[in-house]
Amino acid sequence: MDRQQSRSDRRIRQFDTILRTLMPRAATSQRASPAEGVADGVLDEQERRHSASIMRVNHTSEVCVQALYQGHCATAKLPQVHNQMEQSAREGMDHLAWCSERLEELQSRTSSLNPLFYAASFGIGAATGAVSDRISLGFVAATEEQMVKHLETQQQSLPSEDHRSRTILRQMAVDDSHHARLALETGGVSFPAPVKWGMRLVSNVVTKGVYYS
Repeated sequence: MDRQQSRSDRRIRQFDTILRTLMPRAATSQRASPAEGVADGVLDEQERRHSASIMRVNHTSEVCVQALYQGHCATAKLPQVHNQMEQSAREGMDHLAWCSERLEELQSRTSSLNPLFYAASFGIGAATGAVSDRISLGFVAATEEQMVKHLETQQQSLPSEDHRSRTILRQMAVDDSHHARLALETGGVSFPAPVKWGMRLVSNVVTKGVYYS
């Protein structure tokens, strides 16, 4: 009976996470936005649209990461792996909320492609988790490493006066670097360079599609 209740609780939490990930303005953060108290310079219309597109890309990236974590959690075999995934996912929800808030400030919206990317990423997470916890954790580490590199590039691409977006992306990179390191320390396999290159190629395709969506 307790086991059934525990499974039911997990399913309810997972459904709640899906809703908070995909519904506009539904994500809530446990931490205050890093941009709190940071003032922007003057952005012209073209710069505003460019910043909004960058933040939309990063919001979708976090949707994908959130889905990966949920997929991993669904098939993780060891309790400590499941717990580590859930903790990282909770911090990732902060990123979703921060990006969503910034998009509103920039008078823009999240991508309409998010449900599609969520479903695909969840499937990948569940599949790697079903293979083994070490592969699952290794995939998380490789994904978060790619996220850090992506965020560093995005910071450089932002308009020079967009201080609020840059501050948010900087903190996201710090968190993602920590998540990657934690996944490896928990027992994740370090993926070879060709696999990471392939992941980067897919990420670039998604980025270009979401930038204009």
